[in-house]
Amino acid sequence: MDKKYTLTKETKKVNGHILYRIRALKDFGDVKKGDFGGWIEKEDNLSHKRNCWVYPSACVYDDACVFGNALVLGDVQIYGHAQVFGNARIFGNALVFGNAVVAGNARVSGSACVYGDACVYGDALVFGGVQIRDNARVFDNAIVADNARVFDNAIVADNARVFGGARIFGNAIVADNAWIFGGARIFDNAFVFDNARIFDNARVNGDARVFDNAWVYGKAQVCDDAIVFGNAQVYDDACVYGDAWVCGDDKIFGNARVSGNARVADGVEGESGLESKKKKKNS
Repeated sequence: MDKKYTLTKETKKVNGHILYRIRALKDFGDVKKGDFGGWIEKEDNLSHKRNCWVYPSACVYDDACVFGNALVLGDVQIYGHAQVFGNARIFGNALVFGNAVVAGNARVSGSACVYGDACVYGDALVFGGVQIRDNARVFDNAIVADNARVFDNAIVADNARVFGGARIFGNAIVADNAWIFGGARIFDNAFVFDNARIFDNARVNGDARVFDNAWVYGKAQVCDDAIVFGNAQVYDDACVYGDAWVCGDDKIFGNARVSGNARVADGVEGESGLESKKKKKNS
């Protein structure tokens, strides 16, 4: 095999592992023959094929592997059985470990952590103090930023944005152009998609769905099998639950509760403390 780098005699100890600085044996990518790179434990950590490289300060060890055209730079650490490949870029102070995979054109930076069996791929961007873990998936053009968390079996896909202190977990899915931010929580089997916005301290959980141009914010909750769609807004301390639907240009707010099989539409506004069943009787 035509080797593109060698392990030098310069070593350092990281988390109990002896790592060796690498040095290029030939030109490839933006690396020139003689350039010093980062630190690896063994040649299995960095492929000799294509243009992958570990830049100065970065560390790859254990059974982790960087291959394809992936680049690792900054104070990054990649370890465990993690894999970084394709055209992925890992930089800043990011950590990738466990059985995590970062692939495609994905970018992971800042102090982000990707671990467990999590996968970040496609053109996804993960940065800030984000944690992607367990069996979570972030892909397509999705962005997860700031101090957001995506974990369990959750999925963030398409052009979705998750940022601030938002949490996506359970089997929840956030897709299309949906934005989840602030202290919002999406969990269980909830599905948020289209151009929906969930923010502040709102909760969407159970088998609930929020889509179209709907907004849920404040301390509002949408749960069970409830659906909020159209241009509807649910906010303050309002709750939509059971099999209820809220749609159209509806606004449900205050301490309103919409439940059962209620269908609220056609511009009706929920008032503080007003139950949906009463609205149906008076309509």
